[in-house]
Amino acid sequence: MRYRSWIVAAGFVAITGTSPQAADFSFSFSNWGDFPLCTTGRPMTVTNPAFALKNVPKGAASIHFKITDLAVPSYNHGGGKVAYKGGSTIAPGAFKYRSPCPPNGTHTYEWTADVRDAKGKSIAKAAARKKYP
Repeated sequence: MRYRSWIVAAGFVAITGTSPQAADFSFSFSNWGDFPLCTTGRPMTVTNPAFALKNVPKGAASIHFKITDLAVPSYNHGGGKVAYKGGSTIAPGAFKYRSPCPPNGTHTYEWTADVRDAKGKSIAKAAARKKYP
């Protein structure tokens, strides 16, 4: 049986895998990156924000990031795949995506990170949420 746990606290959600090491994986981001305020409903293509990683499981070969506007989950903001060679950060500019750009007030956006091994098997997952603007 496969278990997934959810931890929700102060706007942060962690979705974790089954192994104890995978259960500890998390990530965060402190800002959206370097792009102008966008409230037109027409997202821009921008580079990813800096991500701080915690407890990346052994065997990690790549991390797949995806962003979702929780108010409009059908809109594809995209994300990117980053080769993981160790370390605790993913620098800005590792991939491009469609920026947050809600046309009517503040929306909550969720980044998800899916850590995969060299064979492409998911070994840990986590998510982080933040409001924009």
